[in-house]
Amino acid sequence: MLILVVNAGSSSLKYQLIDMENEHVIAKGNCDRIGIDGHLSHKTDDGRTLNEDCSFPTHTEAFQKLVYALTESEASVIKSMDEISAVGHRIVQGAEVFPETVLATDEVIDKIDELAPLAPVHNHAHALALRACKKVVKEGTPMAVVFDTAFHQTMPEKAFMFGMPYDCYEELHVRKYGFHGTSHRFVSKELANALGKDPSELKIVSCHLGNGSSITAVDGGKSVDTSMGFTPLDGVVMGTRSGAVDPSAVCYVAKRKGFTPDEMSDYLNKKSGFLGVSGIGSDNREICAAAEKGNKRAQLVTDMLCYEIKKYIGSYAAAMNGLDAVLFTGGIGENSSEVRQGVCEDMEYFGIKIDAEVNKSTRGELKRISTPDSKVEVWVVPTNEELLIARDTLALISK
Repeated sequence: MLILVVNAGSSSLKYQLIDMENEHVIAKGNCDRIGIDGHLSHKTDDGRTLNEDCSFPTHTEAFQKLVYALTESEASVIKSMDEISAVGHRIVQGAEVFPETVLATDEVIDKIDELAPLAPVHNHAHALALRACKKVVKEGTPMAVVFDTAFHQTMPEKAFMFGMPYDCYEELHVRKYGFHGTSHRFVSKELANALGKDPSELKIVSCHLGNGSSITAVDGGKSVDTSMGFTPLDGVVMGTRSGAVDPSAVCYVAKRKGFTPDEMSDYLNKKSGFLGVSGIGSDNREICAAAEKGNKRAQLVTDMLCYEIKKYIGSYAAAMNGLDAVLFTGGIGENSSEVRQGVCEDMEYFGIKIDAEVNKSTRGELKRISTPDSKVEVWVVPTNEELLIARDTLALISK
């Protein structure tokens, strides 16, 4: 059985075609830098590759390129989309409407689109990808939607509630939802396997760092708190998102600049973060390169990110009454030794000691980067949201 997994992030559309008989990846790729300049990277299991600079104004064009890579390019692996048995999609926001994986009916897709105000950068793009997918796969091919918010449904009320009048929650469903749940669920289990322990035995702080970033406290295999909140805008500073900001500052800026609510949301989601502070761009690779050349605002971005992550680690250790491991995942977490070093240095009080040389040489591989005498282990754990989505999809359609 072939399952196509579509993982549309805020600026990327990753995909994998997986043979579920042995969970073997036949082909995989990434339509990266959507909305910036665009690049397609595609690779097959027999070593063929396709790399092209492309124009990806939106996720719709990226999905069309995905179909081309799989079926028509020199690195194609199937003759048509009819060969695919099912499609699994990662969806950022399911709110309290979708606490688990479901089939993507027209009504479900419409509801996902309706939830777009809760995930302004993501959900509408997900809906576009789902509708585009329905046009290119064989009619009747089941599509499953796996929600990032589902993993965080285990958060206690004291963690997900805001200090606003209670009717905001009852009537408007305003609460912390949390995101990147698919990734946090996968990597926390992977780390438990690497340590030879059951997830129920561990207290982990999982740092998913990319264009969008979130930090999650995973206690006994369950999410008990996370940095992203009502939308993916909350938490640490990100590529184009501000992260946590005093609400009064938001009101003040909106009033002084004459922004409407939608304009203010766009300002915080698309023009802030790395881009807004540095004035250079939203890509961490560009930020680090500029910082190395002495750009003070670029260095400030890195300093802010590391400082904010450090604070979350400390607070979550307190919330869980202990800490066994910290893990880094995502594009930045797996590849930026500078960020990992900045986060973990001066954390000896928490029992964290990082091996600078091991850390510097580690990119995109499952590896411990803490010293042998570090009481808290620190790991790089590559995420594989696609595999988890494929497993969820198979489990759902098997029912």
